[in-house]
Amino acid sequence: MKNKRFIVKILIDIGMTVCLLLLMPYSLLSETAHEWIGMAMLALFISHHILNRKWLTSISKGKYNAFRVTQTVLVIIMFVLLMGSMISGVLLSDHIFKRIEISGAYMTARQIHMFCAYWGLVVMSLHLGMHWNIVVVMAGRLWKNPSVIRKWVARIVAVTTAGYGLYAFCGRQIGDYLFMRIHFVFYHYEEGVFPFLIDYLTVMILIAFIGYYGRLLLKKICKRKPKG
Repeated sequence: MKNKRFIVKILIDIGMTVCLLLLMPYSLLSETAHEWIGMAMLALFISHHILNRKWLTSISKGKYNAFRVTQTVLVIIMFVLLMGSMISGVLLSDHIFKRIEISGAYMTARQIHMFCAYWGLVVMSLHLGMHWNIVVVMAGRLWKNPSVIRKWVARIVAVTTAGYGLYAFCGRQIGDYLFMRIHFVFYHYEEGVFPFLIDYLTVMILIAFIGYYGRLLLKKICKRKPKG
């Protein structure tokens, strides 16, 4: 039963990651598809929190160290960003929620939607990275014997991908979108959706890479005994 529950959690997390990635190329996909993917994201997000309700009920219990504080803050920020994205998305909707309209709210909702979408990409990727140790453990179980060569190959692939992610982050001007220096996302329609998704996937991997090693650093800090 526990294994089935764990598999369902993993599948939901994968589904959320896929939805997040597919939500980024807004104009490269149809507006209708964008709205339905957003609804799927919301359903998966709710399911994720239902399955992790024990963690939610334990927020006020126990002691907090640097890792737990960081993890909790990321979850709270991610919740706020997703709600902001969903509410603004409803106001911008031309299909599923087209009957809901608030006069004069379009431009404000558009900016909030863009802000929440891009910061949501960052925070969710960090969150995934901080839990990437689960994937590492699962991958290790596929082989009976540990391998130094396999470990270094995995590290080289991860570093190379993260390096390209940094290139894509700069090339796609994601930093400008995050800090709202540009208020409209520019798409290269001639390149198609696939190169766009590859670039954004590597950006997510870059941020998850930072989150993973940030987790290791926080764990080391928490293990240090106080002096005196």
